[in-house]
Amino acid sequence: MKGTKLRTLDKHLRTIVSNLFLCLTAGIFLFSCKSGDDSEAFNPVTVFEQTDGAQTATYEEIIDYYQGLANAHTSIALYEMGKTDSGKPLHLVTFNPNRTFDSEFAGDQQKTILLINNGIHPGEPDGIDASMMLMRDLANGTLKTPENLIIAVIPVYNIGGALNRNSSSRTNQNGPESYGFRGNARNFDLNRDFIKADTRNARSFIELFHTVNPDLFIDTHVSNGADYQYTLTHLFTQHNKLGGELGNYLHTEFMPRLEDSLTKQDWEITPYVNVFNRTPETGFSQFLDGPRYSTGYAALFNSLGMMIETHMLKPYKKRVEGTYALLYEFIRIADAEADTIRILRRNATATMNPGTEYPLAWQLDTTQSSRLNFKGYEATTTASKVTNSQRLKYDTTRPFTKEVTYNNYYKPAKSVTIPEYYIIPAGYHNVVNLLRENGIRCDMVTKDSTVLADVYYIDDYETVRSPYEGHYLHYNTSVETREEEVSIQAGDYKVSTDQRGIRYMLETLEPIAPDSYFNWNFFDTILQQKEGFSPYVWEEKAEAFLAENPEIMAEFEAKKLTEPEFASNWFMQLDWIHKQSPHYEKAHLRYPVVRVGG
Repeated sequence: MKGTKLRTLDKHLRTIVSNLFLCLTAGIFLFSCKSGDDSEAFNPVTVFEQTDGAQTATYEEIIDYYQGLANAHTSIALYEMGKTDSGKPLHLVTFNPNRTFDSEFAGDQQKTILLINNGIHPGEPDGIDASMMLMRDLANGTLKTPENLIIAVIPVYNIGGALNRNSSSRTNQNGPESYGFRGNARNFDLNRDFIKADTRNARSFIELFHTVNPDLFIDTHVSNGADYQYTLTHLFTQHNKLGGELGNYLHTEFMPRLEDSLTKQDWEITPYVNVFNRTPETGFSQFLDGPRYSTGYAALFNSLGMMIETHMLKPYKKRVEGTYALLYEFIRIADAEADTIRILRRNATATMNPGTEYPLAWQLDTTQSSRLNFKGYEATTTASKVTNSQRLKYDTTRPFTKEVTYNNYYKPAKSVTIPEYYIIPAGYHNVVNLLRENGIRCDMVTKDSTVLADVYYIDDYETVRSPYEGHYLHYNTSVETREEEVSIQAGDYKVSTDQRGIRYMLETLEPIAPDSYFNWNFFDTILQQKEGFSPYVWEEKAEAFLAENPEIMAEFEAKKLTEPEFASNWFMQLDWIHKQSPHYEKAHLRYPVVRVGG
């Protein structure tokens, strides 16, 4: 997979190098190799700038712009990656002045890589326009060239949504004049699809992500849960969840430097205001970015992640300018800290060994918090002229600065001991394929054997009542663990935890993890009992079974005495006896992926 994509990148690079060679042998510079028509056709001024911040570029204008930029500057390259649900390819743009004969993502360069994702929600196009100007200004020298950083940009991730252009779906948003829609070509919210990967977009992103292997990751968004003075807010990967020295560095060093740097540029910024229809001065908590989200997914591979969340009530021009400033300050700090970031990222999984504990679920740690000097607006509750009920109303003529509590510390709620390896039955090839797409090595077993393993039985779970992103998501899953002799067949898969993707593996294969494959319905067939009984047939067999098993008979009688509902329900009684008998199918509620060692 990765090799295929690298060959695709190499093909583009060989074309660039070949053209450069032809130009040099002709005694002219590279720019003179471009056709005069191409040079004249490319206008480096973006649609956003041409309209003084009123409009955002269309999908076609975005790709044409980057193609023109790549034609004009050797430091810019435009690649076509995998297909998306729209049928159009996902594009990748890179700024790399020191491009080599080999792929810039071959992994043998001492460069730190930043990946910027735009247009996951195309109705929030701030990052799209900001990135176009940023890459141009890096290419033409308006901005200082980073010495230790390769910058990679996804111009538009949700292409189907970008093509579904309108002027009304962002009810609260202050510009631009028109924009794309949140759902993709199949109406998926792509920022919930990074684990389940139902879309072509997600599969192509996964391939792109592992080809680029970014040390840092930014996703650009727009949001509004309350009104306040800031144009810019940030949502860094939750530092406790990221964990270790890497999480500590993000929380205590990188984030404060970025905040201070932006303040000096007159762009004050605050953590993402995680409230809805209430006032933030009462305090708020950090949003916990699980693996279904982009930055949560990136964290599974130890990429330092951040979402930019501009405030949708601010004018579009100001939002894009703020995003531009934030992106460049992030780049400037990352360039200076490049060596530190690479080392911390490389060492991030050093303590994740078989037998150690790994947290799978988190809860707020109320014993710790931070204090923010928050710049908001006074708000009142008044009678609604629409519903006659009470409504929240902000008064932007009454700004304030107040100290508020920010709960940004989390502690583990559920943990698991890391095993030496997992065994996945051959029939679950869909799971194996998705693991492999995420760079997880899955070795096929070549001969039959038996092994002592931990086997999970689903003890309890809840399921959402309404469909959620094409699934009926499970939650609050609990399991019973039994140690059993397990038969392993040739063709099954052994998945060692001694590999780079250990976090992804644990978060998907452990059923109690909130974004596990189990919770996303990959294993729902085990929840349905395939064989049952006819009561009139089972009655005699049940009577004989209890007579032959007095200890089960005693448990049965005790259960009737202590559980009135059970005692009054004859079918429940017969079903309970059936489940104790050899007739009860072994596959029901038995999680098929087993754990060995640890």
